[in-house]
Amino acid sequence: MIHIKELTNEKEWTDAFPIMRQLRPHLTLSAYLEFVREAQEKEHYRILALYDQNELAAVIGFMSMTTLYYGRFIWVCDLVTDAGKRSQGYGEKLLQYVEEWAKENGYTCVALSSGLHRADAHRFYETKMDYEKVSLVFKKELV
Repeated sequence: MIHIKELTNEKEWTDAFPIMRQLRPHLTLSAYLEFVREAQEKEHYRILALYDQNELAAVIGFMSMTTLYYGRFIWVCDLVTDAGKRSQGYGEKLLQYVEEWAKENGYTCVALSSGLHRADAHRFYETKMDYEKVSLVFKKELV
């Protein structure tokens, strides 16, 4: 049985960390928890988990944003399925769940970025989920 649940406390976030770390390997558990707390407080960031047979299989993190380019929209910050459980439709189910939540809450679109090296993810977003490439994201480290 598959079900999706919002993760709302430190224990649940910690339980999701091994999967999230597969997408964000640079994070330690303490940094991850600190960022989740801060993002929830300041940005209304939310994490949902997909469970199959009560086993955590995939997570998605998202937040609402407003920009002049997109208007009011949902930004997917993180989407990852446990490496041993990929290609079973879990990412699709989570992304569809967020899309439905966005529609029900008056948002006009869902957007995300994906690392240039993640060709499989790009194929998933474009082919399976019907997302289109609309821009490149640029970043500059300030050290």
